[in-house]
Amino acid sequence: MTIAIRHVLLRANATFLLAASAGGFASDVRGIFFGLGPVARLVADAPYAGLGFIEAHGLAFILGILMWRAQPARGWHLAAAAIHVLLGTANLVFWQLFIVSDMLLVGYVTTALHGLFVVLQMAAAISARMPNGAAAHAGPVSSGHR
Repeated sequence: MTIAIRHVLLRANATFLLAASAGGFASDVRGIFFGLGPVARLVADAPYAGLGFIEAHGLAFILGILMWRAQPARGWHLAAAAIHVLLGTANLVFWQLFIVSDMLLVGYVTTALHGLFVVLQMAAAISARMPNGAAAHAGPVSSGHR
């Protein structure tokens, strides 16, 4: 896999994280603070339980920004894979939330994309060659790649 393809993969990864987290965050705010939308069913009796929703989607957005700026280095591909292992596993462990909130389609799509990005990012990490036998590291965050 070329550096250019790995860079596009990180940008695609970032785009997914940014879009999904922004949509999730908007849905969280509507449900927690205004009692509207599918999240409202989950937090109606305990709005403070929405803390985890807000944190998860906010952190996913921040990680999306970092992935957008990341260099196509092995460490960044491994970090991206780890992000999607965490988020995809959380979706599966708490699958009942998608059922109760009547958001199964969102669950299917996001969980499938998390799985796809794990596979793609691992392939990118494996294909990333380490220069001169140097230890793998994340590399710098910058506005573009070389």
